[in-house]
Amino acid sequence: MIDLGKKSVLGIEVNAIDYEAAVARVIDSAKRQQPMSVTALAVHGVMTGVQDKTHRYRLNRFDLVCPDGQPVRWALNSLHGLSLPDRVYGPELTLRLCAAASKEDVSIFLFGATEEMLKQFADNLTEKFDGLRIAGIRASRFRQISPEERDDLVDEIRSSGAQMCFVGLGCPRQEIFAYEMRDRLGMPLIAVGAAFAFHAGMLDQAPRWMQDRGLEWFYRLTKEPGRLWRRYVLLNPAYLSLLAMQKLGLRRESGLEESKPTDDLLFG
Repeated sequence: MIDLGKKSVLGIEVNAIDYEAAVARVIDSAKRQQPMSVTALAVHGVMTGVQDKTHRYRLNRFDLVCPDGQPVRWALNSLHGLSLPDRVYGPELTLRLCAAASKEDVSIFLFGATEEMLKQFADNLTEKFDGLRIAGIRASRFRQISPEERDDLVDEIRSSGAQMCFVGLGCPRQEIFAYEMRDRLGMPLIAVGAAFAFHAGMLDQAPRWMQDRGLEWFYRLTKEPGRLWRRYVLLNPAYLSLLAMQKLGLRRESGLEESKPTDDLLFG
């Protein structure tokens, strides 16, 4: 089990952790009904914090930030002299958490995506993991919600009896949701993004050989070029350039300006 604490990648504090330790921490918090904010960041997720000092503040207050993408794992190893053998990929973390939840009798809630996707996701999970208890599902409204709607959502999730909640709103909305709702819901909130679509069978994952070589971004770009080209064509080179500057000591990573959010954005 590897859990070496948080390390800076371009000013974003990412946990040097493996699957086993991440699952253990989340399941422990779920059983204790302790609030916990969890996400798995690839290059795009890291860059959302690099480019926005308010979002950087949110991400750096998360309890657990997993290195989702191979380039993020490589950065941790190169910058901090580590030897992490694998990333902690959000969709795989989702399955491992569900497997542990079924064994430990921890009930889950699924929030985000569409009604159709959620139902298929839930069906696939219960078929795969015997005994998994899904306490409830709630599709996204795909907009900002009112404080009253937020409170109703909190009541729905808490009254369901769920002990942890998977959040699939897309980056960075799901991280904003997990940050804002952490203490209101009082349970682990795991922002896992495309895991919903992947495990519902509505979006293909890249072949394993592409994942291992850090090419998943290219596979996804070929599937959704109109939506994703800006994310990958612009952000990937920027990420690599900034990493080189950090490695050479030309970029200051400690004490970067952060701005605490003054208002909740209420994505739902």
